Amino acid sequence: MPTVFVNGQEITIGDKERLNGIQVAERAGVDIPRYCWHPGLSVVASCRMCLVEAGKKDSATGKITMQPKVVPACQTPATDGTVFVTNSPKVIEARAMVEEDLLLRHPVDCPICDKAGECSLQDYHFEHGREERRADIQPFTSRRRELGDTVTLFVDRCVMCTRCVRFTREVSGTSELMVINRGAHEEIDVFRDENGKLEFPLDNKLSGNVVDLCPVGALGDKDFLYQQRVWFMKSHDNVCAGCSTGCSIKVEENQDHVYRLKPRTNPHVNGYWMCDEGRYGFHHVHDANRVTEPRRLEKTGYVNVEWSVLPQELHAKLKKTSRLAVVLSPHLTVEEAYLLAKYAKSIDSSAVLALGPVPTQGTDEKFKSGFVIHAEKCPNRRGVESVVASLGGSLLNWGDFLGLAESEAFGAVWITGGYKTNWNDDAAVASLANSKLLIVQDCFASPLWDRADYQLPSATFAEREGSYVNYQDRLQSFKWAVRPPQGVKADGQLYWQLLGRTGLYNAAVVVEEIGREIPVFAPAIGGVPEPGVDLKVNQIA
Repeated sequence: MPTVFVNGQEITIGDKERLNGIQVAERAGVDIPRYCWHPGLSVVASCRMCLVEAGKKDSATGKITMQPKVVPACQTPATDGTVFVTNSPKVIEARAMVEEDLLLRHPVDCPICDKAGECSLQDYHFEHGREERRADIQPFTSRRRELGDTVTLFVDRCVMCTRCVRFTREVSGTSELMVINRGAHEEIDVFRDENGKLEFPLDNKLSGNVVDLCPVGALGDKDFLYQQRVWFMKSHDNVCAGCSTGCSIKVEENQDHVYRLKPRTNPHVNGYWMCDEGRYGFHHVHDANRVTEPRRLEKTGYVNVEWSVLPQELHAKLKKTSRLAVVLSPHLTVEEAYLLAKYAKSIDSSAVLALGPVPTQGTDEKFKSGFVIHAEKCPNRRGVESVVASLGGSLLNWGDFLGLAESEAFGAVWITGGYKTNWNDDAAVASLANSKLLIVQDCFASPLWDRADYQLPSATFAEREGSYVNYQDRLQSFKWAVRPPQGVKADGQLYWQLLGRTGLYNAAVVVEEIGREIPVFAPAIGGVPEPGVDLKVNQIA
């Protein structure tokens, strides 16, 4: 196997691996600074921040021959016998020169820059820059230019890494961004008419990724701009619930308020990206119209019920019913769907289990890089389907269930929701008119909610923990990021209590239990490693 040397350390790489100096140095625990290089984009070697010394070691004699000049590590392949030196005086001086040159024209406006705290220019200056400035600090004006509905360009902060330009050409395939002018006057811009008006704005469905790609504060996300300082926020690994792609994401919050979502690298699912629909699709978490109180219908109207007594009250009511049906939403986690189904079967061994409505919008959209936004706008249809088919004996969809409810009088029906948009209507209410007891668990009011005998507020994706199974049958587990609003209990906690289990709800324990009971989830036994585990879920017609 090929052997590469990084600062005297031997690194073995695979025969078929194609790595550059930056990537092989990472394996040696050495971080090479860079601006223009990104693993998901083509190599241009324009920023020169990753300059290193490189050479070759003769396998027969052991003699090392170094190149006379420093070379960009991003553009230098790591092959058998390649030698990289990343900490020599020559390399240190080269990095200091690059940093000094960038700061000659860069506005020192860190206190008002949205990128402060996570800016590569800041970090590299303190680590690789000169001890003091040799040029006078000049007055600056932070020129601001609109690129589209989601992104703003602060022109003077740009270091011309061209990551954003390459992204629109190589990943989204829309090519809205370009470099205008020449030499020291180069700038990023979109295509405009002769009057400067946006003719082809940055409006592709992956546009928010250019803000993540920007190593400095040049590109600002309008949704997040001036909302929060990054050092105040906590970041939580999570999974996007916007569609069946199931992108690995980070939920960033402060004091239980979500401020932004960012993609988390997962080569098996989303690579380095996420779509704008998922990125900006979290605002319902803090919507003022969310329902936040459990209520029971009485003759005089609805009255609030304390969560401390609600599990016992629901259990007593359900035990008296002769026929039970449960609708499991594709927004539930695998663990929540399993626990509720398990509870329903403990009450009524012949309980009907059905899959809730599967929201779809348009058709699948595939981009140049292969990234796909799926038309199926729920995160866990496949996982819930497997639970329903395994514990219910067959797969009953929402339409078939409503037809069954019209012809059969259920003693009790428990319907779970969690949808962001309207998902039921008066026709669904009419179909359930024969049901004696209706329990609806949801985030927002709806016709079914207004008809329910028990109204149970539900948690959103950021407030629950568990696992989703995406369209590729890949199971990904995650923890809750923020606590639900006062008056809302996470769904899994309620089901855990209804089953009489002691202690706190533990999704990791439940998924292992599911793995032992439902064969398709067997790979989850022993825990779910990052970035997920392949579950070859049987295709269900």
